[in-house]
Amino acid sequence: MSKKRIMACLSAAAFAGALAVAVPAGSASAADCAAAWNAATAYTGGAAVSYGGHNWSAKWWTQNETPGGASGVWTDQGTCGSGGGGGSGSECSHPDWVAGRWYATGDIVRYTNGGLYRATHDNPGYDPVISTWYWEPYSCGSGSTGGGGTPPSQGGFVVSEAQFNQMFPGRNSFYSYSGLTAALGAYPGFATTGSDTVKKQEAAAFLANVSHETGGLVYVVEQNTANYPHYCDTGQPYGCPAGQAAYYGRGPIQLSWNFNYKAAGDALGIDLLHNPNLVQTDSAVAWKTALWYWNTQTGPGTMTPHNAIVNGRGFGETIRSINGSLECNGRNPAQVQSRIDAYQRFTQILGTTPGSNLTC
Repeated sequence: MSKKRIMACLSAAAFAGALAVAVPAGSASAADCAAAWNAATAYTGGAAVSYGGHNWSAKWWTQNETPGGASGVWTDQGTCGSGGGGGSGSECSHPDWVAGRWYATGDIVRYTNGGLYRATHDNPGYDPVISTWYWEPYSCGSGSTGGGGTPPSQGGFVVSEAQFNQMFPGRNSFYSYSGLTAALGAYPGFATTGSDTVKKQEAAAFLANVSHETGGLVYVVEQNTANYPHYCDTGQPYGCPAGQAAYYGRGPIQLSWNFNYKAAGDALGIDLLHNPNLVQTDSAVAWKTALWYWNTQTGPGTMTPHNAIVNGRGFGETIRSINGSLECNGRNPAQVQSRIDAYQRFTQILGTTPGSNLTC
């Protein structure tokens, strides 16, 4: 042990002894709790924290070493808090949540926003605010808050903004959560039909497919510019008024071809045939075109993706309706698996099961 560490230990021991003399035995009330220990904070010798209903004093510099743990860096200064339920008692002193640490059902943690959460299911350190199936808000002395501590999803959407951000950490800012929720009114049956499980499955299925189409909501427009002139079907009576190369893939579902721009625009009440650029400049319009396809088009499949989920046909049928002619029936199993992987990840974030019939 270094000389500095020996001196720190002696100082801490002397400090503890002084406390033992200064505080009368059998005192009617415990000391106030110091600030809660935080695994990410670096503490120097003599620093005071609270953990597990006790105050602790650091013997020397430490970080991410739990008070009471095997390192021996912390000196137990005794219980803290009045225990009267006013928020300073030992029942309110809980360890900070740590991402990736295993938690068992019933464990209580303090989140980074200062709120307490109790694990409702065993989990490997899922975020309490995002993974609401695994955690519930907890209030000192009164147990669960009944969900009042979790911010509600905007507009009643089954995906919260925090969950959306977790799904797409590297997304293009164009694909905003507010743009998505603003578009939901165009198709009110989306992610609102059936049981809570079905609602979450549909949202996860939609977002998994658009994630695949856009590289994780990164690409707003089709990257292969050589294809741009090919999306003008001159056989249509309305032609291509915005220009032959104006109807390339845009938005979450990569809307392409002049006839699709016209059909989507007619359904949404937006003149996309003459103004296709709206799909790459207006986030809500972009999301609306994706929801238009999801809720109304069968593509190469036999049903809309919306109907595939709400009628129990499974995620695999949504793939068939979007790109089945190129991916399904063994044509491109790697692409199919990429979509499935995203779907399973998103259903986990939403705290639900993916169901059956995942492939096509």
